[in-house]
Amino acid sequence: MLFTHLADDLFRPLASPSREFNAALLLHLHARVFGDAAEPLRKSELLAAIGDFSVGWSQAEIADDEATPVDPIERRSAVFRRLIEAGWLVERRERYVPVVDFDPDARLLIEELARIERGETRSYGGAVLEVLSALESAIASPGDRSEALRNAAKASRTFLGHLRGLAGAMRKLEERILREPDLSAAFRLYFEEFVERHLVSDYRTLHTRFNPFRFRSGIVREAGRALRDPLTLRALAEGNLREGRAADIAAAERMVRTDLVEILSIFEGLDPHLDAVAEVVARLERRISAALRYRDPRDSARIERTAAALRAVGAAEDDLAGLPLPQISLLRPPIGPPQLTNPRMPRRIIEYEPLPEVDVDPAIEAFIAAKDAFRRRITVTPERIVAYLDARLAQAKALRGSEIQVDDIDAFVVFQRLREIDVLFDGVLRSRYRVSRIEGRVSNGWLDCPDFMIERIPAAARRGAGKVG
Repeated sequence: MLFTHLADDLFRPLASPSREFNAALLLHLHARVFGDAAEPLRKSELLAAIGDFSVGWSQAEIADDEATPVDPIERRSAVFRRLIEAGWLVERRERYVPVVDFDPDARLLIEELARIERGETRSYGGAVLEVLSALESAIASPGDRSEALRNAAKASRTFLGHLRGLAGAMRKLEERILREPDLSAAFRLYFEEFVERHLVSDYRTLHTRFNPFRFRSGIVREAGRALRDPLTLRALAEGNLREGRAADIAAAERMVRTDLVEILSIFEGLDPHLDAVAEVVARLERRISAALRYRDPRDSARIERTAAALRAVGAAEDDLAGLPLPQISLLRPPIGPPQLTNPRMPRRIIEYEPLPEVDVDPAIEAFIAAKDAFRRRITVTPERIVAYLDARLAQAKALRGSEIQVDDIDAFVVFQRLREIDVLFDGVLRSRYRVSRIEGRVSNGWLDCPDFMIERIPAAARRGAGKVG
């Protein structure tokens, strides 16, 4: 939908010969001229602002072609018409006075470009802290600040995109360095672009004492606690419904669960992205180190030339006057300690001793086995949920949550997650079961929560949905 909202020629000024001037002018108009003005500017004021900004630029930098006027008054009008025709500015009349403002859709684009120009997309700490603050605000006051949860999910996606962008930018710069035939230019790219821009400003941020990931555990803890609290989920869903972000309470609660699951999945799965960044850094450092080591090629003929010069000196008895000048110049010491290979040191005998036999305490082994069994017992998987529901649904098509009998702790571990199966495991069970909220409550001695209905989707419907998709 991007290019159906923007003018067809919107990017023409940013691809013309004067693109540097046009980009700087647009950013200047957005930040300085229009700024926080609530009303459109008079055309005369905008023309004056364009003229003042153009003073520091040459005619070659401003002109798109030979038809661009040289006179400053006519030139600022030509630049103004350039922005009007491209769709960046909109001109109209208010009470017979011509006024100008940014096109509404173009303003959204220039705000994003301004953020990139200011470097805000390279701030890790701001993105992570924004997620934590919004999440804590939504959970602390779910009825009034449910919008903060949407902002937290949006900030999480922004942060993940930033992390992916860092790895992609490093790979792109790595390709530029490897394609560079001139070693001096390659080293300049490495130290000025890669080290200074990425390792110092972005990558080092991830490896400092105050790195932004110190908030990661708090984000995971708060999101997990909200997912397990039916009252918080209900309050957030009611806030979404009240503020018009969902059609009904079921859709609102599904939206809340989706946002919380997305935040959890992003911050629990950051390690592969960090490993990808570290892999690019290590690989490029190895290649630069190897290039420095073998930068000066070895002169394989140096020893032969030196030996020939020494033989010539030895054959010339006492008079060296007859030797050609180039051979006489070789009489300077050709070799010395820097060129001689150091003798290999004798290898030290490796001393070894037999490893002592360690008797593992059976109690420790039993404790480890018990921990593994406990972890398997409390872990809910799609297969475990399917087996649980198939055993209780039997031939029935639907079942109320209040009708399900919870016999033991193993059944309770699965039962408490049934209301989330439409968003659990990336929605893999959504094609098998349908969950809907109904009137009443579940109160079985294990859990007290709003009642729900689980319906099995017929296999024919699942196949039909798959063909349509």
